[in-house]
Amino acid sequence: MRILARSFAVLLACIFAVACRGQNLTPVGEWIGEALVIGDVGRGGRSAVHTDAVEAMIVRGEWKAPAEGDAVTLPNGDERRWERIAANDDGWLAHAALRNGYARLNVRTMHGGLFVLEAAGHSMVYVNGQPRAGDPYQTGYVRLPIALRPGDNELLFVCARGRLRARVTTPPSRMFFDTGDMTLPSLVQREGAVLHVGVVVVNTDRTAARELTVRAEALASDGTPLAELHSDVGILWPHSTRKVPIDLPAVQETSLIDRSVRYRLTLENSDDTVLATTEITLDVRTPDEQHDRTFISGIDGSVQYYSVRPGAIAEGATPGLILTLHGASVEARGQAACYAPKDWAHVVAPTNRRPYGFDWEDWGRLDAMEVLGLASARFGTDPRRTILTGHSMGGHGTWHLGVTFPGHWAAIGPSAGWVSFWSYTGAARYEAADGVEAILMRATSPSDTLALTRNLDGLGVYVLHGDADDNVPVEQARTMRREVGEWHRDFEYHEQPGAGHWWGNECVDWGPMVEFFKGRARDEAPARVTFATASPGVSATRDWVTIEQQHECLKFSRVDATIDAAARRVVVATENVARLALDLRAVEPGGRIVVEIDGREIDSAWPEHGVIHLMNGASGEGVRGRGWSVASPLDAAYKGPHRSGPFKAAFDNRFVFVVGTLGPEVEMNWAFAKARYDAETWWYRGNGSVEIVPDRFFDPAAEPHRSVIVYGNADTVSCWDALLGDAPVRVTSAEVRVGERVVSGDDLAVLFCYPRPGSERAMVGVVSGTGLAGRRLTDRLPYFVSGVQYPDWIVLDATMLERGVQGVVGAGYFDNSWEFDPRQTAWRAAD
Repeated sequence: MRILARSFAVLLACIFAVACRGQNLTPVGEWIGEALVIGDVGRGGRSAVHTDAVEAMIVRGEWKAPAEGDAVTLPNGDERRWERIAANDDGWLAHAALRNGYARLNVRTMHGGLFVLEAAGHSMVYVNGQPRAGDPYQTGYVRLPIALRPGDNELLFVCARGRLRARVTTPPSRMFFDTGDMTLPSLVQREGAVLHVGVVVVNTDRTAARELTVRAEALASDGTPLAELHSDVGILWPHSTRKVPIDLPAVQETSLIDRSVRYRLTLENSDDTVLATTEITLDVRTPDEQHDRTFISGIDGSVQYYSVRPGAIAEGATPGLILTLHGASVEARGQAACYAPKDWAHVVAPTNRRPYGFDWEDWGRLDAMEVLGLASARFGTDPRRTILTGHSMGGHGTWHLGVTFPGHWAAIGPSAGWVSFWSYTGAARYEAADGVEAILMRATSPSDTLALTRNLDGLGVYVLHGDADDNVPVEQARTMRREVGEWHRDFEYHEQPGAGHWWGNECVDWGPMVEFFKGRARDEAPARVTFATASPGVSATRDWVTIEQQHECLKFSRVDATIDAAARRVVVATENVARLALDLRAVEPGGRIVVEIDGREIDSAWPEHGVIHLMNGASGEGVRGRGWSVASPLDAAYKGPHRSGPFKAAFDNRFVFVVGTLGPEVEMNWAFAKARYDAETWWYRGNGSVEIVPDRFFDPAAEPHRSVIVYGNADTVSCWDALLGDAPVRVTSAEVRVGERVVSGDDLAVLFCYPRPGSERAMVGVVSGTGLAGRRLTDRLPYFVSGVQYPDWIVLDATMLERGVQGVVGAGYFDNSWEFDPRQTAWRAAD
């Protein structure tokens, strides 16, 4: 009977599969066979705003399932039509429409239930109307738990790379470890330390799993546990996935005879019920072999890694450090493997958070500097002999980090590097911009490599490029030769004849360039400092000069300062600087110090701790009338290097997502779905890990130095007033108030940031809207895309999806007191 029943079930499945074919329905477990597609319905790219006729229907609540041949009308009156396409034998749907368009398919289930969506090639997908993360780089490790209804279910994929493959499968269990995307260290002999790993945990269930822990056991070769540690996971919400940090116990030296060690991971609840198990294996390395090191990132508390090619350093010598940045699609360990060991420096490769990551900007920039600090401390390197280099995207990162943090490097060496998003990727740029466009352009100023090239003065610069490069044109290097080489005093340039984009390990480990690096050391106490920054929140200090505040946020600030220690005199010229700090360690302590700044002379007593703080705009000691004066140290309540905005800066300091639960169920569902989508996107793009907490479980007084991202508005988020009661922006379900101005409507989307009360560094980021249309409008704002920036606050309406930047109602920057600043605000002309 059991065999007969099984045969009958197989027969029913076969009949169901046959019935599905020809109706644009996909049986569970099979790759999509066909789909309806439509292309060229909008414009986006690397821009804060975009247009999209299909998304406009979704936002307004007018979306209906299309039929083959149905038309979508664009704002200019043009039409695009849905057409049916078929997959190839490998299950890939390929069509020109999928380079900038949509693929819609229907999945039918007999009874509904819990499933896993496996897809690749898409930017994101709506699953029965809810946004879920995509896999545009086709990694294959994005497997998301979804709930399907009995009967028909809609999957609407947003695609940009020309092809898509997808299927829904049955999960192995309600909760499980997904080992397709792990962050693992090497186990280095003779260290005996607790190690950190990142492993994805999946909850396919309809209910939250609370008070979860992972028990990690080191195993002997016969499977006997040697040691164990427990790690708190917390809550995993329904139909969600999270890459959690897990601690592994230290292993004794006697266990390291083999070249690998196994660990067993067990997911348990508070009752010690086993929910899932898996095993992982770590490779064992000697200290002088290339190895990977993991760490807990201060950005989000996730596990990240960097790879090390240790140098063959003579005993007693202090090594230098070569920080090398990989290109797109390259792992950090692959980048480090390209180098032969050096006798004078360790080679360290950070990750950019992912092989594609953030182009070494945004959180890629933070990752590089976080790794630099960790590796410098671990290996005791000489800060005067820190080198920055990289290839392709990493060559761009070399230019970007080089001009942004010039005080860290003795020399830089970009190989096959591109200059900026505007020179290479075609990112949106508003020429001769004013009003709203000018506000948006200012937000992107940290990406403007050419505006900061003078920061390279005092560094060695070696540019390497193949003259037949068909990926990054050699003109990118020649542009920098013109922009930098014509005035720079320590500049070398080499084009390799006939070489393309990648011509072996010499692309990065180029002998003449490495010798150039070896001969360079940074002057730690230069008499003259010239420095420019787009924002003190990005980069504030070079040597003994710190720009603490700007008059106009994200307009370039510049300082040219010279110190005469014997004469006890400093001469400074500034541009767009509101506050400045000068470290006078080169001067003998005590006595008076004279600072001539922008033509004004200040005769001051010796400052506390040898650092003099100066403010532009108030009277004070040594100055008559308004202008520059001596000031107290910067109060952390104000904008400064510790916390300046703009909006994306809130995604730092181990941020947590807080979801509003007040109001109608549809609003709560939006908030959770949007937070889950952002968490998945952050995981995919930034190898990240973020907790999602309902507002009723969130204590605003607890962990005050963690940043908070709020999803909802003052009507739907119970902790709004505790976090944002003093903010100059307030959003309700009917209106948005910015300063004294009130804008009403049910389709307003709002992003803004504000200091978290009780913290000197944490921020609150707000993803908000008025009606449901306004909230949906935030769903696909691309703030996790590198090069896309938003100011301190921005209000948009749904016409953005038809009119682009004309759909921005208003945008601006707060002043240095975090108050509304009409001088740094622009409103749409029609309003």
